[in-house]
Amino acid sequence: MKRKLLFAAAMTIATSAIAQTVGGGISEQMLRDIRKAQKMTVADKALANAIAANPIDNLAKNRNNAGEIDTQFSVETPGQTITDQQSSGRCWMFSGMNVLKANFAKRTDSLRVEFSQAYLFFYDQLEKANLFLQGVVDTGKKPIDDQRVQFFFKNPISDGGTFCGVADLADKYGLVPQSVMPETYSSDNTSRMSRLVASKLREYGLQLRKMVAEGKKASAINAEKTRMLGTVYKMLAMTIGEPPAQFDYAFKNKNGRTVTVCKRYTPQSFFSEVVGGPINGTFIMVMNDPRRPYNKTYEVEYDRHTYDGHNWKYLNLTMDDIERLAIASLKGGHKMYSSYDVGKMLDRKRGYGDTENFDYGSLFGTTFGMDKAERISTFDSGSTHAMTLAAVDLDAQGKALKWKVENSWGSSWGQKGCMVMTDRWMREYMFRLVVDKRYVPADILKLSEQKAEMVMPEDPLFQADE
Repeated sequence: MKRKLLFAAAMTIATSAIAQTVGGGISEQMLRDIRKAQKMTVADKALANAIAANPIDNLAKNRNNAGEIDTQFSVETPGQTITDQQSSGRCWMFSGMNVLKANFAKRTDSLRVEFSQAYLFFYDQLEKANLFLQGVVDTGKKPIDDQRVQFFFKNPISDGGTFCGVADLADKYGLVPQSVMPETYSSDNTSRMSRLVASKLREYGLQLRKMVAEGKKASAINAEKTRMLGTVYKMLAMTIGEPPAQFDYAFKNKNGRTVTVCKRYTPQSFFSEVVGGPINGTFIMVMNDPRRPYNKTYEVEYDRHTYDGHNWKYLNLTMDDIERLAIASLKGGHKMYSSYDVGKMLDRKRGYGDTENFDYGSLFGTTFGMDKAERISTFDSGSTHAMTLAAVDLDAQGKALKWKVENSWGSSWGQKGCMVMTDRWMREYMFRLVVDKRYVPADILKLSEQKAEMVMPEDPLFQADE
């Protein structure tokens, strides 16, 4: 009798365990099977001890790939001062300004300039605040859980972006030298300021939605939005500094010696002198997205920095075509804005990107087999960081062997502030390139002018560069 009671109790417990896993949970039998299949060998235990006490990358580093890095390039643009974005997500702005100052140095031959990132960042944040508030008004009649409404409230403001933002902001507000509006603690360390501004914007967004729901006139809503932007302007002025309306400046040469007469400028007149004219219309953006048909143009809805500016528009090309454009630009002496997934296979200490840098599969006894399209589709990979493409090394047939970019993590990082990447790494983890139209063949220019297919900003590939 006692045995029967014990057996019945055991069956009740087992049945209870199974009942709790009807929805696909891990049952006791599944757990036993998992443990049996993954029984650790003596070698596995030794690895587990090593992993427990060391960074994974140190153990997965491929020692056969740890030799001296070849830093000679057959096609290289002139070097320039390496910048440092500090603890901010403004890589897109630093890279874009690197291109503009390199163009200025090439055009003038001897003059040099460092642009103020803080100045353009101020207007970037003000414009993004307006983009959020106006977006909330435009979608005010939709329910709060609507996908587009949630897009705005989830991302009311950020310090990330793309080259399109540099073009729209600089064309609209001009530029100033770094000495006129230097960095502040909050422009170098954006997280706290951004969180506070975002919180205020969300509060304002709810108020504007209420006005729309109550049927308030457009003029009243716009007046209230203007008042709200006044508060944001004050917050930005207190943290980043208020942008100058005019200033005096004299240019220096590459040796740091003043070589021009001091002159009074406005941000717009300074922009005209150093850039020469509007940036928009002078370039195309190309991307490599193997999920979508090539040779088609796409436009990302609401992916812009100013409400009255340009959505992020790009032509999807193969890596072969993208590399041909890049090589043509570098041979012409022009650097380019470019972006990558720097979280993958990057030896940060050496500033070296290569697909063979780390062997995670052997360390864990498995494989990591997704291709580029699969990584993008599953949010495993996407553009995370913008850098300035500055050099390429070509073989006898004109094919790329390796590339070099100027980074914005300071001159002590990597290869004197630069990153060297093999061509195989470039093809796997490069996503965006901005090319001056003078280096784009007529057939590709024509493709870039076709009517764009609108795509949604929630796509895993359309995250801003930081």
